[in-house]
Amino acid sequence: MTGQRISVFPLAGALLFPGSHLPLHIFEPRYRALVSDALARDRMIGMIQPCEEGARPKLYDVGCLGRITECEALEDGRFNIILAGLARFRIVRELDVTTPFRQVEAEVEDEGQDGGIEPLAPAMRAALELEARRFAEHLGYIIDWSAVSRLDDMTFVNSVAQVAPFDVAAKQALLETRSLIARAELAMQLMQFFGHAQTDRPATLQ
Repeated sequence: MTGQRISVFPLAGALLFPGSHLPLHIFEPRYRALVSDALARDRMIGMIQPCEEGARPKLYDVGCLGRITECEALEDGRFNIILAGLARFRIVRELDVTTPFRQVEAEVEDEGQDGGIEPLAPAMRAALELEARRFAEHLGYIIDWSAVSRLDDMTFVNSVAQVAPFDVAAKQALLETRSLIARAELAMQLMQFFGHAQTDRPATLQ
């Protein structure tokens, strides 16, 4: 691991995994400034979840560093960007800065050492797809399942983690689960819990 200064975008429910992509619409002035700064430097942004509410909430320790691979600058100053996930990072400390966006010193994992690229067994893949179908039907989602079946295991598991309306703590647990197999198992457990909960009650990881 190496120490690095990272400009962070705290956003509850938004997960970026190493090897995955996250589209974002940037409209708040402080995050427009963040994107402008990143484009002028190294195109890097750290996605991280807040672990509480408020104007300047406390952040979880672990996030994911991403590189802006696509950027559409709109006339009114907003941006549409796509971040490609590179590596997880762990915050060492938050820095005292004058920028409108927050910056941290963090330990960044070496790229390509996610630890979660082992393929799923065919039975687990089938079980995950079945649970995802039940979950989507419960929520009223319309999914192209033929397209889903063509996704590789990592893209499929991470897509479930990104899209599913779990609460912040559950999302964070998925992010911090390095093994793809363990992440798939956790995603299935959360979908089963949510599917049996009241429709107006978010899935919560105890």
